Order: sequence, then structure tokens, then C-alpha cells
Amino acid sequence: MKKILIYNSGGGLGDSIQIIPIILSLKNHYRRAKIFYLGAHENHFDGKLKEYNIKIETLNLDLQYFGFRWWHFLYAKKNFIIKNEEKFDLIIDLQSKFRNSLILKRIPHIEFYSTTFHSYFSTKKLKFKSKNHLENLSIFLNEKIKTINFNNNKLPKILLNEAKKLLPKTNYIGFSITQGNEYRKKSWSIYKFISIANKSLIKNKIPVFFIEKNQEHIIEKIKNQVPSALFPESQTDLSCPALVTAMATRLDTAVSIDNGIMHMISLANIPMIVLFGPTNSEKFAPKNNFIKILDSKKIHNTSDINSITVEEVYDQI
Repeated sequence: MKKILIYNSGGGLGDSIQIIPIILSLKNHYRRAKIFYLGAHENHFDGKLKEYNIKIETLNLDLQYFGFRWWHFLYAKKNFIIKNEEKFDLIIDLQSKFRNSLILKRIPHIEFYSTTFHSYFSTKKLKFKSKNHLENLSIFLNEKIKTINFNNNKLPKILLNEAKKLLPKTNYIGFSITQGNEYRKKSWSIYKFISIANKSLIKNKIPVFFIEKNQEHIIEKIKNQVPSALFPESQTDLSCPALVTAMATRLDTAVSIDNGIMHMISLANIPMIVLFGPTNSEKFAPKNNFIKILDSKKIHNTSDINSITVEEVYDQI
């Protein structure tokens, strides 16, 4: 392998952070390969996520929202040739939309990996049962690819030092309660989170809420019910996804809904309880050994995340 392209169509920061282990694993396995990233949105690793220090080149075809416009089909290959790029040995399609895969495949390549439409677009027609792309790629390439997780020591020292200043003690339990996109109701009741936080206090755990400082009404509501709760993002002038990961290294455990912060925390490789309702836990839950998943669809046969009880979450803690 000399050139590999990874395509990500997700719009949230969490969608990009989620694929960091895939990037690191491929870089470790194909150490001489040049790996490129093509995103449909602006969450590139040389932009909003630069503090994670992920060494990967961004492929720019001058096509905004790549794959989401049918006319991209006419220009994907043309713009690639204009850029004078050599074809890729492997293109990895990490999404499942028919249109996007059809357009992506226009980029010159030798091997094309995709699970879209039962692997219809793949150069090898294999049936993948797993939602884990690294497991599927090992089968597709007939090579065992070792999973490499993010190393927190790679975070900038300024962020690690700031995290230690904000959370200098031990016995912290983190909570992420707000969802970024409103298109699906993924939020668990704030009052249930407050109940969990107060139960944790009895066990000498210090509740830490990861909430942006502009969410004053939510912060005030929690402060009134959990006076000893901490809101570290309101106590610093620094702000970036990697700071959340740095702060997560100071936690004993965390509870989160399916959101971008869930993925930021998961890079710290700490024990987590993640709550799912309408979204697919097999697809979106972090892939490591420290995750406990509570999925309302599997537990209560409903997509209503609020069917998950306080007791069910606390039992996992």
C-alpha cells in the first residue's frame, strides 16, 4: 500500500473523532503508506481537531459537502485528475449512503472497501456482519490489522496541565448530557442525570458536567440541585475537543448519551456507560473494552431513551 483514502461523510465532530483508532491502526499496519482523509464537512484533522496531532493529509477536491450533491458524480474524477493525483491503492468508505458511495467510487483506485448496499460497491463482494470497520478490513484485505487506540500522552502539554488544574483531585465521575444535533431525541432527562449525580455523591464521587459555558440555563438548573457539581469548561479560557479528552483522563468513570463529547471522552480509554435510544449503538458506540452500553431498543424494546431508568444506569456505575 502506497496511498490510502479514508472517506467520512459525518457532519459532527464526534463522527471524525470516532475514526481516530481506524486511522492510527492503518498507519501502524501500513507504515510506508501515505494516508489521506476526505470529509464531507469541515471537521478535518488539520483544522478543528488539530490538537489531537493526527498525522493525515486532507484531500481537497474543491467539492463542498462531497458526495451529497448528485453533480459531484461528474466532477469527482475530473477534479482528481486536475489535481494531478495518482490513483489510490485503497479507498475506505466509512458511510452507507448509496449516492455518496457511487460518487466516491469515481475517484481512481485499485481496491474499494464499502459496506453500502450489502457491499455492492466493494471490489470484493464479501458479506460483512460486523459494524467494526477494522474487523471488516482485516477480512477484506486478508491481513490482520491490530487495533491501535489513541495515546493520551500525545495531547499537548498545555491541555494536560489545564485539565489537572481544573480537576486536581480524584474520584471524579463525568456526565455528558446535551446533544449536538436536534434531528433525533437522544437526550436522557436532565432530572435523571441529577439523580445519578446525587447518588454518586453518597459514594464520595465528585460530579463533573461537560457542558459548554454558553448553556447557562442548564448549568444553573444543575447547580440548584447539585451544588457541589463542577463545570470545568466554564472555568477556562481554553476550548477545543482535545481539552475534553484531557479532562476525561482525570475521571474514574463517565456517563454519556450518544453525542460528540462521548467520543471525546472515549479517547481517554476510561470506563464509560453510554445511553442509546433512537440511534444505532452497534454503529456509533465507542469501540473499546471499557464501554458499557445501555440501549433502550434492546432493554425495553423502544427507541425512547428515557425508558432507561436511573437504577439501570446506577447499577452499571
